[in-house]
Amino acid sequence: MKSKFAYSLLFCIAFNFVYLNAQTYAKNGMVTSSNSLSSEVGVAILKKGGNAIDAAVATAFSLAVTLPSAGNIGGGGFIVYMDSNGKATTFDFREKAPLAATNDMYLDKEGILIEGSNHHSALAIGVPGTVAGLFKAHKKYGKLPWATLVQPAIDQAKNGFPFNWSLYAAAGYFTKEGNKSPFMDAYFRDGKGKVLEPDELWKQPALAATLTLIRDKGKDGFYKGEVAKKIAKWMKANGGIITKKDLRKYESIEREPIKGSYKGYDIYSMPPPSSGGVALVEMMNLMEQANFDEIEFNSTAYVHLVAEAMRRAFADRAEHLGDPDFNLNMPLDKLTSKAFAKNRFAGIDMTRASVSDSTKFGQLYDGKSTTHLSVMDKGGNAVSLTYTLEYGYGSKMGSPELGFIFNNEMGDFNPQPGITKSNGQIGTAPNLVAPEKRMLSSMTPTIVGKNGKPYLAIGSPGGRTIINTVFQTVFNVLEFNMRIDKAIEALKIHHQWLPDRIIYEKHLLSPDTRKALEAMGHTLQERSNLGALMGITYDPVKKVFTGAADSSRPDGGAIGY
Repeated sequence: MKSKFAYSLLFCIAFNFVYLNAQTYAKNGMVTSSNSLSSEVGVAILKKGGNAIDAAVATAFSLAVTLPSAGNIGGGGFIVYMDSNGKATTFDFREKAPLAATNDMYLDKEGILIEGSNHHSALAIGVPGTVAGLFKAHKKYGKLPWATLVQPAIDQAKNGFPFNWSLYAAAGYFTKEGNKSPFMDAYFRDGKGKVLEPDELWKQPALAATLTLIRDKGKDGFYKGEVAKKIAKWMKANGGIITKKDLRKYESIEREPIKGSYKGYDIYSMPPPSSGGVALVEMMNLMEQANFDEIEFNSTAYVHLVAEAMRRAFADRAEHLGDPDFNLNMPLDKLTSKAFAKNRFAGIDMTRASVSDSTKFGQLYDGKSTTHLSVMDKGGNAVSLTYTLEYGYGSKMGSPELGFIFNNEMGDFNPQPGITKSNGQIGTAPNLVAPEKRMLSSMTPTIVGKNGKPYLAIGSPGGRTIINTVFQTVFNVLEFNMRIDKAIEALKIHHQWLPDRIIYEKHLLSPDTRKALEAMGHTLQERSNLGALMGITYDPVKKVFTGAADSSRPDGGAIGY
């Protein structure tokens, strides 16, 4: 992200550019994703006359080939879309619990959670939503033919693309004794059983065949017919509970976005079953109460305030949020109101850390793997899309006949009714397992509008850290007027109420600040990095797109033309 060279804007917009992990400028459109080859696919669609939805769909299908750790057709996610007139909407294609699911399916006879059952077994696989969501978004807002958008991914899977070092590292892990599973051990091998080397072409014929059915038959190519039959067959043979009926019944839903504001900017983000939009707006409202003429960025007071805002939003998340089709009385208007934030802010002690009490949730405060892509087109439309398999490489299971990896998203449900622990396990009712219920998510695809037009499209992977990395990046741009690359690379922290600790990025928080925060009662834990943000801003005066891909993703790229 920190380029060694300074390029003039005139030079940047005269040609097509690919600066991996650097700020990129363009006049006609921009795509940022975790794989530069997939970003190139999206830009090629824009050049063909496609709009932001078209480019997002094509990029997402390409990531299912080039980024198997998170790009997917075996998982699910969310789209936030804003058109050139400032009208915003969202598409919910979060995975669903199968019809045979129950709220005690991960418990033993004594009602105790069976370790690993909700993450590391076929019972952890939710009904995939990605294909349905991309198809629905395209059907309503796309411009180019569906087949045109899926074909590049088929070509990449069939003809191959250069095996990169990230994939090589994963191959080394999954083919090592002790880490093997029948599917993952064979996944990164060629037709002769040899593990691929960097720069060798990786061809995925089974995935190409699955994508071809999706190209030719649309949504039905995945949820009915041959693919559905093979999914159900695999589930029955491996202890899963997804059936052909589960697949046939799955539908994506278009939902009204969560809307907030910050000092003249309009914020649009994902509503439940994502918790991201509610928490983001609540935290932005809290920060709007503070005086940043007196609180310097990255100071002890700043980090403390950010952590306290996060603590409160995550407590409210745990207490109130879940699938809106199963929870009809979630207090969304209250949680996202300015008055609620003012009351919450009044309870923040700027000299001491609050307490995270698992018995009181938000009442106390009164008074590994996902990927993201962002797109903006020359017509003024914007897409922010986040989708996931849950863990890196999801369940690490799949059918060799189909060529893609199944998610392990059922682990995002609260696994043990009524049991909330200080280690972060939540047991509240809104997010308990139920048939056809969508599990609560932290994905936070977000678009910020300025004067009725898309200004910023942003999102990130990172599990529960997603909410906080997106929040801090949005805040950096809106409050501190940071360039998108600087906002992405700046210090990020994470507090999720329980466990009661601040996770911070190593080397970006000074020793003096750490000591001061500990003296205030905070517990700190370091991590190499938080999130992998992919963002685009648009300057309506200069008519220039600026994109950046997080340097934590070495294969990522912001590409424009």
